[in-house]
Amino acid sequence: MKKLKDQNVKGTMDYLPEEEVIRRNIRRTLEDKFIQYNCLPLETPILNKQELMASKYAGGAEILEEMYSLSDRGERELALRYDLTIPFAKVVAMNPDLQMPFKRYEIGKVFRDGPVKPGRFREFTQCDVDITGVDSQLAEAELMEMAFDIFDKLNLDVTIQYNNRKLLSGLLDSLSIPNPLLNDVILTLDKLEKIGMVGVKKELQKKGIASQSIRRVEKGTQDWIDKDISYFKKFSSVNEKVEKGLLELEELTSYLEGLGLQNRCKFNPFLARGLDIYTGTIYEIFLADQSITSSIGSGGRYDSAIGGLLGTDEPVSTVGISFGLDVILTAIKSKEIALVKDEKPDYLIIPIGAKREALIVASTYRNKGYRTELDMSGKRTGKSLDRANKRGINQVILVGEQEVERNEIVLKLLNEGTEERLSFQF
Repeated sequence: MKKLKDQNVKGTMDYLPEEEVIRRNIRRTLEDKFIQYNCLPLETPILNKQELMASKYAGGAEILEEMYSLSDRGERELALRYDLTIPFAKVVAMNPDLQMPFKRYEIGKVFRDGPVKPGRFREFTQCDVDITGVDSQLAEAELMEMAFDIFDKLNLDVTIQYNNRKLLSGLLDSLSIPNPLLNDVILTLDKLEKIGMVGVKKELQKKGIASQSIRRVEKGTQDWIDKDISYFKKFSSVNEKVEKGLLELEELTSYLEGLGLQNRCKFNPFLARGLDIYTGTIYEIFLADQSITSSIGSGGRYDSAIGGLLGTDEPVSTVGISFGLDVILTAIKSKEIALVKDEKPDYLIIPIGAKREALIVASTYRNKGYRTELDMSGKRTGKSLDRANKRGINQVILVGEQEVERNEIVLKLLNEGTEERLSFQF
């Protein structure tokens, strides 16, 4: 057997108490906000049928390459979920009596066999909200507002980049990009900020895109950089998808302005979100100072998934947002933000020979609602008191055999250097 230090699977992590406390506080902050926005809780299985996770209405070819596949003893083909979106779409498809609009949140582990880097693992926790049954951009606006509320609470300054897949695909139509190649070009353009135009051209060449099409993409890209939404109106007269995308973007922008969030959001005509599932508005959340370059949250509209799973191909209005707990933890640690609440016990109970009675005292104080720790170290009283001092615990209760005979306990206040005898009926 290899040394124990090698026993964690690559891309997985153990979180020791100090770090896990921060993770739990992040999770609580997210869940509190989800509840404040009246989202309902939902839990779906980690283990799914492979045909569900590999559906054409799911994540697309790139994410399917990262899917963990397995089979059970009945030789059924199964898969670990790689996100919480398709399991949610499955729930809506299987439960036609759900009252619409239906707004849910789910926090759970997902698995992807992808590259590992800071803030990105192979087993990680996603925290999602999805809304189905809302046609208007009110849903997108509410989810974006929720994101700012959450990160303000976590003391992280963020910006949201947004775009619309109808606009982007319509613009590529206007460049005469053949329809079968549209998705390949969109997914490559999504990487423009990371790999630059030279990298985009190389990737398009590898995908077999014709040089004439690549030249049109390059020229179009140069024309569209740093343009605002109004610039693209001239394309709407010749392309219906552009027109629809612009109408949705203008509606969303009006809501963001009403909420006073327009200066914290940035329209990015190249943002695509690297998944086939999206059909309309898309957005990604970034740290304002770019100290972590990858997004720390993202989402968008995916109106085809539920109808596709039902086999009707009828659009069902659905939009979601996802927050990565682990990358948020990385961001908070990198900025040394104090998110750890006071985790010290209210009382430390130290037995001096009277273990049974000390256990009774600890139980009594817990039943009163106090956070209580029973000292089970077996060390001398002086050492236990020194340890309590170092941990910043102020209230210590001593339970000795003589005190038990008198139906008493001794309360020591370490900060004040005082002690008091209290009645206690054993």
